[in-house]
Amino acid sequence: MHEFAFICAGFFVGFVVGLTGVGGGSLMTPLLIFFFRMKPHLAIGTDLLFASFTKMGGSMGLARARLIDWPIVGLTALGSMPAALITLYILHTVGPADPVVQQIMTSTLGAALLLTAAATLYKAVAGKAAPRRIAAAALAQAIRPRSRALAVLFGAVVGALVTLTSVGAGAIGVLVLMLLYPALPLPRIVAADIAHAVPLTLVAGLGHASIGSVDWPLLLWLLTGSLPGIWLGSALMRKTSDRVIRSLLSVLMAYAGAKLIAF
Repeated sequence: MHEFAFICAGFFVGFVVGLTGVGGGSLMTPLLIFFFRMKPHLAIGTDLLFASFTKMGGSMGLARARLIDWPIVGLTALGSMPAALITLYILHTVGPADPVVQQIMTSTLGAALLLTAAATLYKAVAGKAAPRRIAAAALAQAIRPRSRALAVLFGAVVGALVTLTSVGAGAIGVLVLMLLYPALPLPRIVAADIAHAVPLTLVAGLGHASIGSVDWPLLLWLLTGSLPGIWLGSALMRKTSDRVIRSLLSVLMAYAGAKLIAF
């Protein structure tokens, strides 16, 4: 019975990710904590690897379509990878099951969800203002950030946030990249964000696995449901109102975030 529930949860999250592009961590981690009553550190660690494997297939397709601007990914990773490793070292030293660490995780997760809800709502309201295409001659200029230091700093913040909460590489990442690269078309921003999320969540997830914060059987059941869910969501993406779904999701994430802060 539990296995079927896990498959359904994976399918639901995969479907929503395929339909809206909202990061799975914003949905899966609260679902595991509140619905399945998992410890926060286990939910976060398992979701990190779930997100990595889920987005890996998507990034491969984007790479084949030549939509990923690797200089953006590399500059962001320059900040995120060291921050992820430092955060993992702290978790390994203190212990993820420590009550203080658990409280920090849930509070930070709640704050991250509130930020993600705000970013998702912003994208729903103002997402069409971003450019959709760009001439090849202007692409080289468009992939230059307003500030390289800010790009690295943003990467560091996201790296620490993702490692600690499994949330931050989705809607927050896209929103900040839109601010750093205002001339870059939205599809290329999303592609860079997804490509950056794959190694980040993989490193963070494997780091959590090394300290016993991953439920491997649960991960397999979630992936069993998510793969067909993503396929179906992607197929229905063009037939559904993006603004309505993103607005509803922002309310759901804001509720989950507020509940986690008071957890």
